[in-house]
Amino acid sequence: QVQLVESGGGLVQAGGSLRLSCATSGLAPSMPAMAWFRQAPGKERDIVSVVSYSGRRTYYVDSVKGRFTISRDSAKNTVYLQMNSLKPEDTAVYYCVAGKFGSWHGSSPPKSPLDYDYWGQGTQVTVSS
Repeated sequence: QVQLVESGGGLVQAGGSLRLSCATSGLAPSMPAMAWFRQAPGKERDIVSVVSYSGRRTYYVDSVKGRFTISRDSAKNTVYLQMNSLKPEDTAVYYCVAGKFGSWHGSSPPKSPLDYDYWGQGTQVTVSS
């Protein structure tokens, strides 16, 4: 049984930092790319960042480039999202997600939620102004 469990969300002032963690289990022997999506109230669920199965390839949506860093520790079966210089518009529920693919060709990975098949329960991130 696949489980993705997020932690690390919370309330932070604008300009602050948070580190999200996603503990995974049950994914082996597959080695999927891992991603973070987010959903703000009244908005669609959008991709934030993706890391390939090897950790060598990463993708960031333009709005978080230079501020967020995704990484994975395969030995600990954990994926991280370091979020710096947070803005009020980063406020959302953040979901850890396992892709249906391991890596991708070209500059961008699949971005539709339909390309990801396991989702965590989400963790709330609130950035106050």
